[in-house]
Amino acid sequence: MSLAVIVVLFGTAFLIGRRIGRYNVVDVAWGLGFVAVATVAAILGDGDITRRVLLLVLVAVWGLRLALHIQSKTVGKGEDPRYRDLLGGDHSVTHVLRKVFVIQGASVWFVSLPLQLSATTGATPPALWPVLAVGIVLWALGLFFEAVGDHQLKRFKADPANRGRIMDRGLWSWTRHPNYFGDACLWWGLWLVTINGPLALATVASPAAMTYFLVYATGARLAEKYMAERPGYREYSSRTAFFIPRPPKRG
Repeated sequence: MSLAVIVVLFGTAFLIGRRIGRYNVVDVAWGLGFVAVATVAAILGDGDITRRVLLLVLVAVWGLRLALHIQSKTVGKGEDPRYRDLLGGDHSVTHVLRKVFVIQGASVWFVSLPLQLSATTGATPPALWPVLAVGIVLWALGLFFEAVGDHQLKRFKADPANRGRIMDRGLWSWTRHPNYFGDACLWWGLWLVTINGPLALATVASPAAMTYFLVYATGARLAEKYMAERPGYREYSSRTAFFIPRPPKRG
């Protein structure tokens, strides 16, 4: 059922993208896809109800915030350079579906495997409650970095005085990618929440895959590719951590 919901959601996003002439709408579908999976798991799962509801709330808070943020950031604007380069001018249906929507839909399904498995298993034993607590704290830390980082960047860009300047304030002075770092923390936290026994450990590849996406495939490294030639970015990079936050270097 989760896979069917993902297919419908990303298929709808493709049709919307086809209609408006830009396919970065898939980024809105990304967060909504996880919310959809968590909703299906909470409703149809026969596992521990408390954990099903908890995971739904945690995923919904993250996914809906992210979808709304991306929608407000991209509405009325053109195609994202990432997708323009990825498609290489070929906007045929099969090419767009294969390069953008199928890959992202499959990624949502794979990364959400811990949620799907957790919905079919029993309660978290008392011995693992500390793991669950650490998971919630890590989720909260991740949401803080992602949401605050996005808010700080939005305010920075809204100020005409900052046009052409590099954002190097707030969380952005501690890491060049607070939003991606926060996303990684959040998904490792969600994975810890699903841990209720040895079987759950088998899904560790899911948060690992999400971290890979955030660092290498579609996240930080790709963003740096488009930022590298901007004036001041090299100096910013020399004093600011790439991914894991640390105090900025002085000098």
